This record gives sequence, structure tokens and C-alpha cells, in this order.
Amino acid sequence: MGIDVGGSHITCQLFDLEENNPLSNSKQRFSMDSNGPSDSILNGWVEAIHLTAETLEISELEGIGFAMPGPFDYVNGIAKFEGVPKFRELYGINIKSELIRRMKLSDEFKIRFLNDATCFAVGESWLGKVSNYDRVIALTLGTGFGTTFIKNGLPVAGNEGIPNDGFLYHIPFKNAIADDYFSTRWFINNYNEKSDTTISGVKELAKMAMNEKIAREIFQEFGANLGTFLAPWVKQFKANAIVIGGNISRSYKLFQKTLEDHLGKTIIMVSEMEENAALAGGARLCDNAFYEELLKTNIVK
Repeated sequence: MGIDVGGSHITCQLFDLEENNPLSNSKQRFSMDSNGPSDSILNGWVEAIHLTAETLEISELEGIGFAMPGPFDYVNGIAKFEGVPKFRELYGINIKSELIRRMKLSDEFKIRFLNDATCFAVGESWLGKVSNYDRVIALTLGTGFGTTFIKNGLPVAGNEGIPNDGFLYHIPFKNAIADDYFSTRWFINNYNEKSDTTISGVKELAKMAMNEKIAREIFQEFGANLGTFLAPWVKQFKANAIVIGGNISRSYKLFQKTLEDHLGKTIIMVSEMEENAALAGGARLCDNAFYEELLKTNIVK
């Protein structure tokens, strides 16, 4: 079972690891309150797992893999949520042990965790549009700026010039860091500065871009900034494809030209899997051969 955990939801799906396919009609999405008490959150996750498994016994599964936001101790399954506006009540709890206890599973049952943006990249390189490319940069553009470098299906970190954590959100860019320029708040702040008007987010701005020059120019500026920032990383990593997901990717046509102008012949694709990529990446953690290779990287910490 692959699971994608969000601030307001949990989505689960069953996968056949031998056939490399999701099981049709097994995807389930449940609303959750990430600011609720720990028992409420954990019991909600357990209920979601049972409802998704349907007639299967949980113990019959090969395992459960979570696409989990950070901060999180991914190797040991311990929540480290601090300084973020969600899951505060889970801080310090061993999620793996709690789920095994609540579902009455053996200690050997596989429950594994990986950063949600990295799971998106793993899923895309496994079952998505970039599965035929050996060097991929996966971007998730939304409330934050997620980046993962993939070589031959595995995340890369700490070598080939890639930061030790594998991410670029904290890399300096212009007057701040990348996360400040390639996330939803940049669009909101930039539009407010140029128009003295407050907007709710990128979706609203994209609708406005049909008739408003300022809105169009902001998307074009975003594409130019993103291309300028990515170009040296693309060259250094010798990336032959980029895949883009997240809410901002749905407005890709509005910044496509300026991004492509800065990245030359690099193939850029917009994810068709979207959330399904994170689910697939989570499920793949249950493949022992893949997970053993993953542990050799610096990604799982």
C-alpha cells in the first residue's frame, strides 16, 4: 500500500509490485485534521488503511510505504514536526511502532517512510512520463519548492555536486533562498506589491492572466527566475529530463516559454500522475531490493 499524507488528507492505494501497477479502484482519499490530537490523527490513519485494504488482512500486505512531509526521521519512523503548522501533536512519536501496535501487526511488518517530494520523484521515474530517462530532476511547485535528483531510478544526494539532503529549497537565490521565489507565496506577494491587491493563490492569478497584463508578466517572471536558477543544476547533473508537479504546474503554459528559453533543449514534462506519483513512490518502498539500494544513498535519514 502506498500512502500520501497531506495537511488536510490521507490518500491510500494498493499496488501490485510484481506487475508494477496500481490496483484499479483501490485509491481512497480521506479528510484529516492535522492540528488534531495525536490519537485522532493516528486512529484516522489506521481507519484509512483498513478501508483501503477492504477484504484483505493488513498482515497479508507486503508492506505500507508513506510519502510523508518533513521534518521526519524517515529511517526510524519518528515524527519530528516542529516549526511547521501541522501534526504538532505527533512530535516525538514513533509512528511506525504506533501503527503496528494499533493494527496488531508483527514487529517485522514493513512500514517505511520517505519525504513526499522524493516519493513523487520515485513514482514518476518508476511509472511516469520520465521512466525512460536516466537522469531526471523532479520539481514539486506549491506551498514549498520541492526538488529531487534521480539517477537510474534512485534519488541522488551528497554527490555529483548535489546538496547532502538532495534538496534545493534552501539554496541562495537573488535576495533570499529558492523556496521564497518558487512557491505560492511568491506569486501572492509579488502580485500584491505590483497591484496593491491581495489574491488567494496561483489558481486565482492564472484566471486573471487571461485578461490582465500584470498577472501574465508575473508568470513570465516566475518562469525566467526558475530557468535561471535551474540551468546550472541541469548542466552539472547532466539532466536529460525535468518533470514538474504540484499546484503551480497546472498553470505551466503561462510560464512555459520563459522557462524553456533558459533551459535550452532540456525535455520538460508536466506530471500526469500528480498525487498518484507520490502514492507509487510510497508503495515502491515495500520492494526490498529497491529499498536496500535507497538506503545506500544519503536520502533516507
